[in-house]
Amino acid sequence: MRIDLHAHSNVSDGTETPAGVIISAAAAGLDAVALTDHDSTDGWDPAAAAAREHGIAFVPGMEISCRTEQGISVHLLSYLHDPHHAGLLEEITKSKDARLTRAEHMVTLLSEDYPLTWDDVIHHVAPGATVGRPHIADALVAAGVVADRSEAFTSILTSHSRYFVQHYAPNPAVAVELVRAAGGVPVFAHPVASSRGRIVGERTYREMIDAGLMGLEVEHRDNPEEGRDFLRMLAAKHGLLITGSSDYHGAGKPNLLGENTTSPAVLARIEEMATGSTVVR
Repeated sequence: MRIDLHAHSNVSDGTETPAGVIISAAAAGLDAVALTDHDSTDGWDPAAAAAREHGIAFVPGMEISCRTEQGISVHLLSYLHDPHHAGLLEEITKSKDARLTRAEHMVTLLSEDYPLTWDDVIHHVAPGATVGRPHIADALVAAGVVADRSEAFTSILTSHSRYFVQHYAPNPAVAVELVRAAGGVPVFAHPVASSRGRIVGERTYREMIDAGLMGLEVEHRDNPEEGRDFLRMLAAKHGLLITGSSDYHGAGKPNLLGENTTSPAVLARIEEMATGSTVVR
């Protein structure tokens, strides 16, 4: 079986609809795929319907944006949680609202130097989607300012840019606790992706493990090989699951569905441990 446990639709910052992601996953020869949109489960129902139609297993998931006390960004994948859990819903709603305010502020700053308006950005956001920097990047591409999202993020939208604005995000250990309370399985996404910015140290791993972290996303294109070795040792020491994923965003990133995969045994363990929702087959 070929299993990819990290993909995004236009409910967050992907370019395909939830059903489109499922169709692409089936075309790529996957047997199972997780939809893990940022701070949202709105794509679950259409993805589930498409999965039944196209004969592929669908793993309901979500990617939660977190931040440590030191200001380091952490992404936490949640699999098979209860999408109606009050505590988790409250936290991701706060994050979504903060993302919107942050995006508006960034566009105001950008408009001082570039031909960019809020309407230009909203044009690239699907109804009800979580607004983020990728949508601003798409507007900059459309305006001819940059060639693609990657160029936008390495220049204008970098966290070191004067246009960058922070937004509210929960502490990663708190997010782990909320996912567990919602019956989900929390997995640390691309933990050693140093090309994305600062990465966490031992303290954050310890706090997340103590809070109930259940896995590490090891096989990911942004994790350097030496970092993967560290993650494998950490997983062995603490009995954590090891996953592999593409982090697919459609045309938004070069990542290809199935370029990294998760073993069937790990998916089976995720299903065994989860109590919030189930894999759709």
